[in-house]
Parts: sequence; C-alpha cells; structure tokens
Amino acid sequence: MLVELPLAPVERLLRKAGAQRVSESAKVELAKAIEDYAIEVARKASELAKHSGRKTVKVEDIKMAIRQM
Repeated sequence: MLVELPLAPVERLLRKAGAQRVSESAKVELAKAIEDYAIEVARKASELAKHSGRKTVKVEDIKMAIRQM
C-alpha cells in the first residue's frame, strides 16, 4: 500500500504524543493506519449522504460516521 499522507505531519503527531525519536517505519505504519481509518470514515459518510439523497458529503455526515465507528 502506497502511503499518501506526508510523513512530516505524522512525525509531528507522534512527537506531540510524547515520542522523542521516531523511526521511518513507525511514521509509515502510523500513516497507513490513519489513512485506513480516514477511508472508512469517508466511506460511511458517503453512504450517509447518499441515504439522505445528496451527492455532497457534509460535515454532519463525517461526524455521524465517526460516531458510528
């Protein structure tokens, strides 16, 4: 799986969480996990928008999708 997220922000997230040093493989692995989660949220949000008769995903669709996870 190709990682689409830039790794520098992923490293910053790890550092904000308390990591002093971060390996490249750790950044890649967290980026993959974030992407997998985001894709699942987006999929559910898209389904919710379609169920509401819309083509546009709105913030409330995202919030509801996250609550359902």
